[in-house]
Amino acid sequence: MQDGDKAQSPKIELGVDLLPGLYITATPIGHARDITLRALDVLKGCDAIAAEDTRVTAKLLAIYGISKPLFAYNDHNGERERPKILARLQRGERIALVSDAGTPLVSDPGYKLAREALAQGFSVQAIPGASAPLAALTLSGLPSDRFLFAGFLSSKAGERKTALEELRDVRATLIFFESPQRLAASLADMASVLGPRKAAIARELTKKFEEIRRGDLSSLGEHYRKAATPKGEITVVVGAAEDAAPSWDKAERLLGSALEFMPVRAAADLVAEALDLPRRETYARALAKKKNDANDE
Repeated sequence: MQDGDKAQSPKIELGVDLLPGLYITATPIGHARDITLRALDVLKGCDAIAAEDTRVTAKLLAIYGISKPLFAYNDHNGERERPKILARLQRGERIALVSDAGTPLVSDPGYKLAREALAQGFSVQAIPGASAPLAALTLSGLPSDRFLFAGFLSSKAGERKTALEELRDVRATLIFFESPQRLAASLADMASVLGPRKAAIARELTKKFEEIRRGDLSSLGEHYRKAATPKGEITVVVGAAEDAAPSWDKAERLLGSALEFMPVRAAADLVAEALDLPRRETYARALAKKKNDANDE
C-alpha cells in the first residue's frame, strides 16, 4: 500500500443470489426486529424453508412480506423428512432451516440434518443471529468467560438429579432450558445437588413481559414454589462450582516425606502436581518446612 492509499472495507451486497446448499438460519427469540439482514436475504432467496413449526414461521414471514414454500422438519417427522431434504439439495436447491425461535441445532433435531448434509458433500452455511442461551447469559450477571449449555433436564426427578451430579464439578457457568411447569422442582433439585450457587431465571427474553430474576438457587426455588406457574420460554443460568480452599494438611505430610530425599523444587513440584495445588505456594511451604527442619536439627 502506497502513501495516501486507504484500506477499503469489503462491499456488503444485499439481496445477492444464493448458491445451492443448506442455510441454518437464526430467527428472533421474541422481538421480530431481532433478525439480521442476511437472514432476510436467505429467507427471500431460498427455494424452500424447513421449519420446526410452519405456523410460527409463517407469522414471521408475513411480517416481512416474504412468501416461500414451507414444510415441517421437527422431532416428530425428522427421520422421514431428512431423505427428502437431502434429495432436494442433490437437485441443487437452496433450503433454509429455521427453528421456532433462535438458532437452529440448539436443542432441536437440526444437527442430524446438518451432519448428513455435510457427510454427503453439500454446502452448509450458518446464518447467525438471536440465541436464548447467550441472551440469558448476558443478562445473568454471572461469569461468561466459560459456560456450558446443558439443554433441557429430564422430567423425571431421578434422572434429573443424576444429570446434575454429572455437572456438579464443572468449572463453568451452566445454562439450561426449562418448562414453566417443572421450574420450581428443577430449581429445588439444583439447590440440593449443586449447592448454594448464584443463578438467574430469564423468562420471555426480548418480549413485552421479559423478566430476569437473580438470586441463589434456594431462594429462587422458594419463590417459584410459592408463585403461580410462570408463562413463556424459560432459561436458567447457574454460576460455576467454586474452588474450595485447598487443604494443606496432606500436602505438609507429603512434603515432609519428599524432602527427605528430594531437592525443595522437585519435592514441591511433585506434591503440587499430585494434589492439584498452586505451585508457588507449595514451593513456599516446602522451602519453609526445609528451613524449619534444619533449625530443629
